[in-house]
Amino acid sequence: MAEMEDPSGRDWIHDPDGEKGSEGGRNYGMAVLSKMVDEDDDFPLAKDEFVEEFGDWPVRLNHKKVVSVSDIFEHVEDAEFETKIAFHRATGKAMRRANMWEYHPSE
Repeated sequence: MAEMEDPSGRDWIHDPDGEKGSEGGRNYGMAVLSKMVDEDDDFPLAKDEFVEEFGDWPVRLNHKKVVSVSDIFEHVEDAEFETKIAFHRATGKAMRRANMWEYHPSE
């Protein structure tokens, strides 16, 4: 498994643009997080268990920036997610609040 280093000097457990991170193509933000959970088998899902399993995994935010799952989940307020939709809403809200998304829909 090849390690990748981003401009901040962080070593990743795998290349965020490789097979394990993006299934051979570049995926960003929510698309990467979404692949980590199965709608039928993983819910309800505890935040702490998810971060324990995937916390060190890289998530590409844009063409220049990669953060860890832990970096994102520092801003997630919910302790548990009943559905995949709830998971996406909570993580999206956290990413917008932490200025990790370039796109901010009007509310």
